Amino acid sequence: MRGNLVITIGRQCGSGGKMIGQKIAEKLGVKCYDRELLTKAAKESGLCEELFETHDEKPTSSFLYSLVMDTYSLGYTTSAYMDMPINHKIFLAQFDTIKKLANEESCVIVGRCADYALADYPNTASVFITGNDEDKLKSIKDLYNVDDAKAKDIMVKTDKKRSSYYNYYSSKKWGDSRSYDMCINSSVLGPDGTADMIIAFAKAKEAQNKEKAE
Repeated sequence: MRGNLVITIGRQCGSGGKMIGQKIAEKLGVKCYDRELLTKAAKESGLCEELFETHDEKPTSSFLYSLVMDTYSLGYTTSAYMDMPINHKIFLAQFDTIKKLANEESCVIVGRCADYALADYPNTASVFITGNDEDKLKSIKDLYNVDDAKAKDIMVKTDKKRSSYYNYYSSKKWGDSRSYDMCINSSVLGPDGTADMIIAFAKAKEAQNKEKAE
């Protein structure tokens, strides 16, 4: 169970976090979970998948909306769970799915407080990926086919949303080097070089854990 190697990736918008996560997974011969995690969590929790899409990496929802959407919830019957706002149920379902994945297989998980969910799993390497602003903006412009102003707006708003979500649900601070095992600027080595560096670090941590256990 704890022998699986899991790499969790926090990322700034435009830093190539998802692509780098996919490259790492490909090089290691494992799966990369990003939005796939939402489908899996929905299926395992019995909650409507659309709820996961609506609440994906968003910290809060209105109280009225939570009450209305609670009618969709299934699977849990305890009164404490039934009284819980829907955004908390969504987070718990993802939290459970992340732990289940770590128990079942080695993998790469992008975003969604995965490092916090797996804080007590020694073979988890938590990484945060940053990038130079000009590189991040170019990436966003190419991806969404937008101008400089719109790209900057997307970058700022996405990072703010991710930061709020992480800070709201975890006991740590998003993007703070103290919250992760490793922080790396993808602009320095590029996507492939960054992926290789993360793999080297994760394997070094794994080897050190094995030494401590012996």
